[in-house]
Amino acid sequence: MRMYDIIAKKRDGLELNHSEMEFFIKGCTSGDIPDYQTAALLMAIYLNGMSDAELLDMTLAMRDSGRIADFSGIEGHTVDKHSTGGVGDKTTMIVVPMAAALGCKIVKMSGRGLGHTGGTVDKLESVPGFRTALTHEEIVRSVNEIGACMIGHSDDLAPADKKLYYLRDVTATVSSLPLIASSIMSKKLACGSDCILLDVKFGSGALMSDMSEAVSLASEMVKIGKSAGKRTAAVLTNMDVPLGYAVGNSLEVEEAVRILRGEQKGDLYEISIELTAHMAHLASGLPMTECRRLSVEVIDNGTAFEKLKEIIAAQGGDTTVIDDTSLLPKARFSCDIKAEATGYIAHMNTQKIGEISMILGAGRAVKEDVIDHAAGILLRKKTGDAVTQGDVIATLYTNDSEKILESVMAYESVVTYSEVPPEVPPLIYDVIK
Repeated sequence: MRMYDIIAKKRDGLELNHSEMEFFIKGCTSGDIPDYQTAALLMAIYLNGMSDAELLDMTLAMRDSGRIADFSGIEGHTVDKHSTGGVGDKTTMIVVPMAAALGCKIVKMSGRGLGHTGGTVDKLESVPGFRTALTHEEIVRSVNEIGACMIGHSDDLAPADKKLYYLRDVTATVSSLPLIASSIMSKKLACGSDCILLDVKFGSGALMSDMSEAVSLASEMVKIGKSAGKRTAAVLTNMDVPLGYAVGNSLEVEEAVRILRGEQKGDLYEISIELTAHMAHLASGLPMTECRRLSVEVIDNGTAFEKLKEIIAAQGGDTTVIDDTSLLPKARFSCDIKAEATGYIAHMNTQKIGEISMILGAGRAVKEDVIDHAAGILLRKKTGDAVTQGDVIATLYTNDSEKILESVMAYESVVTYSEVPPEVPPLIYDVIK
Protein backbone atom coordinates (compact mmCIF):
# COMPACT_ATOMS: atom_id res chain seq x y z
CA MET A 1 0.00 0.00 0.00
CA ARG A 2 1.32 3.44 -0.95
CA MET A 3 0.43 6.79 0.58
CA TYR A 4 0.59 8.28 -2.92
CA ASP A 5 -2.34 6.12 -4.03
CA ILE A 6 -4.37 7.00 -0.91
CA ILE A 7 -3.87 10.72 -1.54
CA ALA A 8 -4.86 10.36 -5.21
CA LYS A 9 -7.97 8.36 -4.31
CA LYS A 10 -9.21 10.97 -1.84
CA ARG A 11 -8.23 13.81 -4.19
CA ASP A 12 -10.59 12.32 -6.76
CA GLY A 13 -13.46 12.21 -4.26
CA LEU A 14 -13.43 8.47 -3.66
CA GLU A 15 -13.99 6.76 -0.31
CA LEU A 16 -11.04 5.34 1.60
CA ASN A 17 -11.52 1.87 3.05
CA HIS A 18 -10.71 0.66 6.56
CA SER A 19 -7.24 -0.66 5.67
CA GLU A 20 -6.24 2.54 3.90
CA MET A 21 -7.33 4.72 6.81
CA GLU A 22 -5.57 2.49 9.33
CA PHE A 23 -2.41 2.55 7.20
CA PHE A 24 -2.53 6.36 7.09
CA ILE A 25 -3.02 6.90 10.83
CA LYS A 26 -0.36 4.35 11.82
CA GLY A 27 2.17 5.80 9.38
CA CYS A 28 1.43 9.36 10.42
CA THR A 29 1.83 8.52 14.12
CA SER A 30 5.05 6.56 13.67
CA GLY A 31 6.57 9.13 11.30
CA ASP A 32 6.85 6.63 8.45
CA ILE A 33 4.61 8.89 6.35
CA PRO A 34 6.26 12.29 5.77
CA ASP A 35 4.45 15.43 6.86
CA TYR A 36 4.01 16.70 3.31
CA GLN A 37 2.01 13.61 2.35
CA THR A 38 -0.08 13.79 5.52
CA ALA A 39 -0.76 17.46 4.78
CA ALA A 40 -1.80 16.59 1.24
CA LEU A 41 -4.36 14.07 2.46
CA LEU A 42 -5.70 16.49 5.07
CA MET A 43 -6.31 19.05 2.32
CA ALA A 44 -8.04 16.42 0.18
CA ILE A 45 -10.31 15.60 3.15
CA TYR A 46 -10.93 19.31 3.74
CA LEU A 47 -12.03 19.77 0.13
CA ASN A 48 -13.98 16.54 -0.39
CA GLY A 49 -15.28 15.67 3.07
CA MET A 50 -15.64 12.17 4.47
CA SER A 51 -18.33 9.50 4.51
CA ASP A 52 -19.69 8.21 7.83
CA ALA A 53 -17.68 5.01 7.39
CA GLU A 54 -14.45 6.91 6.68
CA LEU A 55 -15.00 9.19 9.67
CA LEU A 56 -15.58 6.27 12.03
CA ASP A 57 -12.55 4.38 10.68
CA MET A 58 -10.34 7.46 11.09
CA THR A 59 -11.60 8.19 14.61
CA LEU A 60 -11.11 4.63 15.83
CA ALA A 61 -7.66 4.43 14.26
CA MET A 62 -6.72 7.67 16.03
CA ARG A 63 -8.13 6.29 19.29
CA ASP A 64 -6.04 3.16 18.85
CA SER A 65 -2.84 5.12 18.07
CA GLY A 66 -2.03 5.21 21.78
CA ARG A 67 -3.19 3.91 25.14
CA ILE A 68 -6.90 3.49 25.79
CA ALA A 69 -7.72 4.23 29.41
CA ASP A 70 -8.98 1.17 31.27
CA PHE A 71 -11.40 2.03 34.05
CA SER A 72 -12.84 -1.44 34.49
CA GLY A 73 -11.85 -1.15 38.16
CA ILE A 74 -14.44 1.59 38.64
CA GLU A 75 -17.78 0.34 39.92
CA GLY A 76 -20.76 1.40 37.77
CA HIS A 77 -21.12 3.24 34.47
CA THR A 78 -18.58 6.02 33.92
CA VAL A 79 -19.75 9.22 32.23
CA ASP A 80 -17.68 11.95 30.56
CA LYS A 81 -18.53 15.50 29.49
CA HIS A 82 -16.80 17.48 26.75
CA SER A 83 -17.28 21.12 25.78
CA THR A 84 -16.12 22.46 22.43
CA GLY A 85 -14.90 25.50 24.36
CA GLY A 86 -16.05 29.01 25.06
CA VAL A 87 -15.45 32.20 27.02
CA GLY A 88 -16.31 31.88 30.70
CA ASP A 89 -17.14 28.18 30.35
CA LYS A 90 -16.46 26.83 33.83
CA THR A 91 -19.21 24.19 33.74
CA THR A 92 -16.83 21.27 34.45
CA MET A 93 -16.12 22.60 37.95
CA ILE A 94 -19.89 22.72 38.55
CA VAL A 95 -21.38 19.71 36.80
CA VAL A 96 -18.74 17.17 37.88
CA PRO A 97 -19.52 17.55 41.62
CA MET A 98 -23.24 17.84 40.83
CA ALA A 99 -23.26 14.62 38.79
CA ALA A 100 -21.08 12.84 41.37
CA ALA A 101 -23.56 13.87 44.06
CA LEU A 102 -26.21 12.12 41.95
CA GLY A 103 -24.19 8.90 41.95
CA CYS A 104 -22.47 9.22 38.58
CA LYS A 105 -18.89 7.99 38.17
CA ILE A 106 -16.75 10.58 36.40
CA VAL A 107 -13.14 10.63 35.24
CA LYS A 108 -12.98 14.15 33.80
CA MET A 109 -9.89 14.81 31.71
CA SER A 110 -9.44 18.45 30.72
CA GLY A 111 -6.89 20.58 28.93
CA ARG A 112 -5.06 23.84 29.43
CA GLY A 113 -6.12 27.08 27.79
CA LEU A 114 -4.64 28.34 24.53
CA GLY A 115 -5.95 31.42 22.77
CA HIS A 116 -9.21 33.06 23.83
CA THR A 117 -10.81 30.01 25.51
CA GLY A 118 -9.77 29.13 29.05
CA GLY A 119 -8.58 25.72 30.17
CA THR A 120 -10.21 23.84 33.05
CA VAL A 121 -6.84 22.63 34.33
CA ASP A 122 -5.60 26.24 34.67
CA LYS A 123 -8.75 27.18 36.58
CA LEU A 124 -8.43 24.24 38.97
CA GLU A 125 -4.79 25.08 39.61
CA SER A 126 -5.94 28.41 41.08
CA VAL A 127 -6.68 26.27 44.15
CA PRO A 128 -3.41 25.92 46.13
CA GLY A 129 -2.06 22.37 46.17
CA PHE A 130 -4.61 20.92 43.71
CA ARG A 131 -3.04 18.12 41.65
CA THR A 132 -4.29 17.48 38.11
CA ALA A 133 -1.85 14.60 37.51
CA LEU A 134 -2.89 11.40 39.28
CA THR A 135 -1.75 7.81 38.96
CA HIS A 136 -4.17 5.23 37.57
CA GLU A 137 -4.58 3.76 41.05
CA GLU A 138 -5.38 7.20 42.51
CA ILE A 139 -7.98 7.83 39.80
CA VAL A 140 -9.78 4.52 40.37
CA ARG A 141 -9.70 4.91 44.15
CA SER A 142 -10.96 8.49 44.05
CA VAL A 143 -13.83 7.72 41.67
CA ASN A 144 -14.88 4.62 43.61
CA GLU A 145 -14.79 6.46 46.92
CA ILE A 146 -16.19 9.91 46.08
CA GLY A 147 -17.54 9.54 42.54
CA ALA A 148 -15.21 11.78 40.53
CA CYS A 149 -11.81 13.20 39.77
CA MET A 150 -10.75 16.13 37.58
CA ILE A 151 -7.38 15.66 35.89
CA GLY A 152 -5.28 16.80 32.94
CA HIS A 153 -5.08 15.00 29.62
CA SER A 154 -2.51 12.22 29.25
CA ASP A 155 -0.12 12.61 26.31
CA ASP A 156 -0.29 8.91 25.50
CA LEU A 157 -4.02 9.05 24.68
CA ALA A 158 -4.71 9.43 20.92
CA PRO A 159 -1.21 10.72 20.00
CA ALA A 160 -2.23 10.74 16.31
CA ASP A 161 -4.52 13.68 17.07
CA LYS A 162 -1.66 15.80 18.35
CA LYS A 163 0.34 15.16 15.17
CA LEU A 164 -2.61 15.80 12.87
CA TYR A 165 -3.69 18.94 14.71
CA TYR A 166 -0.24 20.46 14.34
CA LEU A 167 -0.36 19.90 10.58
CA ARG A 168 -3.96 21.13 10.32
CA ASP A 169 -2.96 24.30 12.14
CA VAL A 170 -0.27 25.18 9.58
CA THR A 171 -2.13 24.04 6.46
CA ALA A 172 -5.43 25.95 6.90
CA THR A 173 -7.46 22.77 7.46
CA VAL A 174 -8.45 23.27 11.12
CA SER A 175 -12.05 24.20 10.24
CA SER A 176 -12.86 20.91 8.48
CA LEU A 177 -15.96 19.50 10.21
CA PRO A 178 -14.99 15.80 9.88
CA LEU A 179 -11.45 16.53 11.07
CA ILE A 180 -12.82 18.41 14.09
CA ALA A 181 -15.22 15.55 14.87
CA SER A 182 -12.51 12.88 14.64
CA SER A 183 -10.11 14.97 16.73
CA ILE A 184 -12.58 15.42 19.59
CA MET A 185 -14.06 11.94 19.54
CA SER A 186 -10.77 10.05 19.24
CA LYS A 187 -9.69 11.59 22.55
CA LYS A 188 -13.07 11.06 24.20
CA LEU A 189 -13.13 7.40 23.15
CA ALA A 190 -9.55 6.94 24.36
CA CYS A 191 -10.59 8.30 27.77
CA GLY A 192 -12.51 5.07 28.28
CA SER A 193 -15.85 6.24 29.72
CA ASP A 194 -19.09 4.35 29.01
CA CYS A 195 -21.18 7.48 28.38
CA ILE A 196 -20.26 10.75 26.64
CA LEU A 197 -22.12 14.06 26.85
CA LEU A 198 -21.02 16.72 24.37
CA ASP A 199 -21.62 20.44 24.98
CA VAL A 200 -21.37 21.86 21.45
CA LYS A 201 -21.28 25.64 21.46
CA PHE A 202 -22.02 28.13 18.69
CA GLY A 203 -21.71 31.91 18.46
CA SER A 204 -19.07 34.63 18.43
CA GLY A 205 -17.04 33.04 21.23
CA ALA A 206 -17.25 29.43 20.05
CA LEU A 207 -15.34 27.06 17.78
CA MET A 208 -18.35 27.09 15.43
CA SER A 209 -19.82 30.56 14.92
CA ASP A 210 -22.66 29.26 12.73
CA MET A 211 -25.49 27.33 14.39
CA SER A 212 -26.07 25.01 11.42
CA GLU A 213 -22.40 24.01 11.44
CA ALA A 214 -22.62 23.28 15.18
CA VAL A 215 -25.65 21.06 14.56
CA SER A 216 -23.75 19.16 11.87
CA LEU A 217 -20.70 18.74 14.12
CA ALA A 218 -22.83 17.54 17.04
CA SER A 219 -24.66 15.06 14.83
CA GLU A 220 -21.43 13.60 13.47
CA MET A 221 -19.91 13.22 16.93
CA VAL A 222 -23.02 11.55 18.35
CA LYS A 223 -23.01 9.07 15.45
CA ILE A 224 -19.34 8.28 16.09
CA GLY A 225 -19.94 7.75 19.80
CA LYS A 226 -22.90 5.46 19.27
CA SER A 227 -21.10 3.49 16.56
CA ALA A 228 -18.25 2.96 19.02
CA GLY A 229 -20.69 1.50 21.55
CA LYS A 230 -20.94 4.53 23.84
CA ARG A 231 -24.12 6.12 25.16
CA THR A 232 -23.76 9.55 23.56
CA ALA A 233 -25.73 12.79 23.37
CA ALA A 234 -24.99 16.42 22.48
CA VAL A 235 -26.46 19.63 23.86
CA LEU A 236 -26.20 22.69 21.60
CA THR A 237 -25.63 25.86 23.64
CA ASN A 238 -25.27 29.54 22.82
CA MET A 239 -21.82 31.12 23.16
CA ASP A 240 -22.69 34.49 21.62
CA VAL A 241 -22.46 35.86 25.15
CA PRO A 242 -19.84 34.85 27.76
CA LEU A 243 -21.12 32.13 30.06
CA GLY A 244 -21.72 33.51 33.51
CA TYR A 245 -20.05 36.73 34.64
CA ALA A 246 -16.43 35.73 35.29
CA VAL A 247 -13.70 35.27 32.68
CA GLY A 248 -10.37 34.18 34.14
CA ASN A 249 -9.11 31.43 36.36
CA SER A 250 -9.61 32.22 40.06
CA LEU A 251 -12.54 34.47 39.13
CA GLU A 252 -14.24 31.50 37.48
CA VAL A 253 -13.54 29.21 40.46
CA GLU A 254 -15.23 31.77 42.68
CA GLU A 255 -18.26 31.92 40.38
CA ALA A 256 -18.48 28.12 40.24
CA VAL A 257 -18.58 28.10 44.05
CA ARG A 258 -21.42 30.67 44.04
CA ILE A 259 -23.44 28.44 41.70
CA LEU A 260 -22.87 25.34 43.83
CA ARG A 261 -23.84 27.26 46.97
CA GLY A 262 -27.10 28.32 45.32
CA GLU A 263 -26.10 31.99 45.49
CA GLN A 264 -26.30 32.71 41.74
CA LYS A 265 -28.86 31.90 39.07
CA GLY A 266 -28.89 32.84 35.38
CA ASP A 267 -27.38 31.29 32.26
CA LEU A 268 -24.51 29.43 33.95
CA TYR A 269 -26.89 27.89 36.50
CA GLU A 270 -29.35 26.84 33.77
CA ILE A 271 -26.71 25.19 31.60
CA SER A 272 -25.19 23.42 34.61
CA ILE A 273 -28.59 21.95 35.53
CA GLU A 274 -29.19 20.79 31.96
CA LEU A 275 -25.74 19.23 31.48
CA THR A 276 -25.86 17.46 34.83
CA ALA A 277 -29.33 16.09 34.08
CA HIS A 278 -28.16 14.69 30.74
CA MET A 279 -25.09 13.10 32.36
CA ALA A 280 -27.30 11.43 34.97
CA HIS A 281 -29.77 10.33 32.27
CA LEU A 282 -27.01 8.72 30.18
CA ALA A 283 -25.51 6.95 33.19
CA SER A 284 -28.69 5.84 34.95
CA GLY A 285 -31.46 5.79 32.36
CA LEU A 286 -33.76 7.79 34.67
CA PRO A 287 -36.25 10.11 32.90
CA MET A 288 -34.92 13.59 32.11
CA THR A 289 -37.62 15.26 34.22
CA GLU A 290 -36.43 13.34 37.27
CA CYS A 291 -32.77 14.01 36.46
CA ARG A 292 -33.45 17.75 36.24
CA ARG A 293 -35.30 17.72 39.55
CA LEU A 294 -32.45 15.87 41.24
CA SER A 295 -29.88 18.24 39.70
CA VAL A 296 -31.64 21.22 41.27
CA GLU A 297 -31.93 19.34 44.56
CA VAL A 298 -28.19 18.67 44.97
CA ILE A 299 -27.54 22.40 44.75
CA ASP A 300 -30.41 23.33 47.05
CA ASN A 301 -29.42 20.82 49.76
CA GLY A 302 -25.69 21.60 49.58
CA THR A 303 -24.49 18.10 48.61
CA ALA A 304 -22.97 19.29 45.30
CA PHE A 305 -20.93 21.97 47.09
CA GLU A 306 -19.70 19.44 49.65
CA LYS A 307 -18.83 17.05 46.81
CA LEU A 308 -16.64 19.74 45.21
CA LYS A 309 -14.72 20.04 48.47
CA GLU A 310 -14.32 16.25 48.64
CA ILE A 311 -12.86 16.16 45.13
CA ILE A 312 -10.48 19.03 45.85
CA ALA A 313 -9.32 17.50 49.13
CA ALA A 314 -8.77 14.10 47.51
CA GLN A 315 -6.47 15.73 44.96
CA GLY A 316 -4.42 17.67 47.48
CA GLY A 317 -6.18 21.01 47.18
CA ASP A 318 -6.74 23.50 49.99
CA THR A 319 -10.50 23.50 50.64
CA THR A 320 -10.30 26.60 52.84
CA VAL A 321 -10.25 28.73 49.67
CA ILE A 322 -13.52 27.10 48.63
CA ASP A 323 -15.15 27.88 51.99
CA ASP A 324 -13.72 31.41 51.80
CA THR A 325 -13.14 32.42 48.17
CA SER A 326 -11.56 35.73 49.25
CA LEU A 327 -8.44 33.59 49.86
CA LEU A 328 -8.15 32.72 46.14
CA PRO A 329 -5.48 34.60 44.14
CA LYS A 330 -6.38 38.29 43.79
CA ALA A 331 -5.00 40.80 41.28
CA ARG A 332 -3.15 43.92 42.40
CA PHE A 333 -4.65 46.16 39.72
CA SER A 334 -8.19 46.65 38.45
CA CYS A 335 -10.02 49.04 36.18
CA ASP A 336 -13.73 49.62 35.58
CA ILE A 337 -15.20 49.85 32.08
CA LYS A 338 -18.17 52.23 31.85
CA ALA A 339 -21.12 52.32 29.47
CA GLU A 340 -20.70 54.76 26.61
CA ALA A 341 -24.44 55.25 26.05
CA THR A 342 -27.82 54.95 27.71
CA GLY A 343 -30.04 52.15 26.46
CA TYR A 344 -29.43 48.41 26.21
CA ILE A 345 -26.43 46.24 25.50
CA ALA A 346 -27.29 44.91 22.05
CA HIS A 347 -24.33 42.63 21.44
CA MET A 348 -21.00 41.55 22.92
CA ASN A 349 -18.05 40.31 20.88
CA THR A 350 -17.43 37.25 23.01
CA GLN A 351 -14.24 36.18 21.26
CA LYS A 352 -12.79 39.65 21.78
CA ILE A 353 -13.63 39.47 25.50
CA GLY A 354 -11.72 36.19 25.69
CA GLU A 355 -8.77 37.76 23.88
CA ILE A 356 -8.74 40.69 26.30
CA SER A 357 -8.65 38.32 29.26
CA MET A 358 -5.64 36.70 27.58
CA ILE A 359 -3.93 40.11 27.28
CA LEU A 360 -4.54 40.67 30.99
CA GLY A 361 -2.70 37.40 31.71
CA ALA A 362 -5.56 34.92 32.15
CA GLY A 363 -4.72 32.96 28.98
CA ARG A 364 -1.88 31.96 26.69
CA ALA A 365 -1.01 33.31 23.25
CA VAL A 366 1.47 30.41 22.96
CA LYS A 367 1.59 27.30 25.13
CA GLU A 368 4.81 28.43 26.87
CA ASP A 369 3.13 31.53 28.35
CA VAL A 370 2.72 31.61 32.14
CA ILE A 371 -0.83 32.02 33.43
CA ASP A 372 -1.74 34.76 35.91
CA HIS A 373 -4.44 32.98 37.91
CA ALA A 374 -5.79 36.24 39.33
CA ALA A 375 -6.19 38.03 35.98
CA GLY A 376 -9.42 38.28 34.05
CA ILE A 377 -12.69 40.13 33.60
CA LEU A 378 -15.77 40.37 35.78
CA LEU A 379 -18.80 41.30 33.69
CA ARG A 380 -21.33 43.57 35.40
CA LYS A 381 -23.74 43.84 32.45
CA LYS A 382 -24.44 41.46 29.56
CA THR A 383 -26.44 41.38 26.34
CA GLY A 384 -30.02 42.50 26.94
CA ASP A 385 -29.28 44.44 30.13
CA ALA A 386 -30.41 48.07 30.46
CA VAL A 387 -27.61 50.56 31.14
CA THR A 388 -27.20 54.27 31.81
CA GLN A 389 -24.21 56.09 30.41
CA GLY A 390 -21.42 55.85 32.97
CA ASP A 391 -22.60 52.59 34.52
CA VAL A 392 -19.84 50.06 35.21
CA ILE A 393 -20.32 47.24 32.70
CA ALA A 394 -17.10 45.29 33.43
CA THR A 395 -14.05 45.27 35.67
CA LEU A 396 -10.61 44.22 34.40
CA TYR A 397 -8.09 42.52 36.72
CA THR A 398 -4.35 41.95 36.28
CA ASN A 399 -1.05 41.85 38.14
CA ASP A 400 0.69 43.73 35.30
CA SER A 401 -0.30 47.40 35.27
CA GLU A 402 1.13 47.87 31.77
CA LYS A 403 -1.61 45.59 30.39
CA ILE A 404 -4.45 47.75 31.68
CA LEU A 405 -4.36 50.52 29.06
CA GLU A 406 -4.18 48.11 26.11
CA SER A 407 -7.07 46.09 27.52
CA VAL A 408 -9.26 49.12 28.22
CA MET A 409 -8.77 50.37 24.66
CA ALA A 410 -9.58 46.92 23.28
CA TYR A 411 -12.76 46.67 25.36
CA GLU A 412 -14.19 49.81 23.73
CA SER A 413 -14.96 47.77 20.60
CA VAL A 414 -16.51 44.83 22.47
CA VAL A 415 -19.98 46.19 23.26
CA THR A 416 -22.63 47.74 21.01
CA TYR A 417 -25.69 49.57 22.31
CA SER A 418 -29.27 50.05 21.17
CA GLU A 419 -32.19 52.20 22.25
CA VAL A 420 -34.58 49.25 22.35
CA PRO A 421 -34.21 45.87 24.08
CA PRO A 422 -32.48 43.38 21.77
CA GLU A 423 -33.81 39.91 21.08
CA VAL A 424 -31.78 37.52 23.23
CA PRO A 425 -31.50 34.05 21.62
CA PRO A 426 -32.24 30.90 23.64
CA LEU A 427 -29.43 29.56 25.79
CA ILE A 428 -30.00 25.91 24.87
CA TYR A 429 -30.90 25.40 21.22
CA ASP A 430 -31.32 21.65 20.85
CA VAL A 431 -30.36 18.20 22.08
CA ILE A 432 -29.11 15.53 19.68
CA LYS A 433 -29.31 11.89 20.74
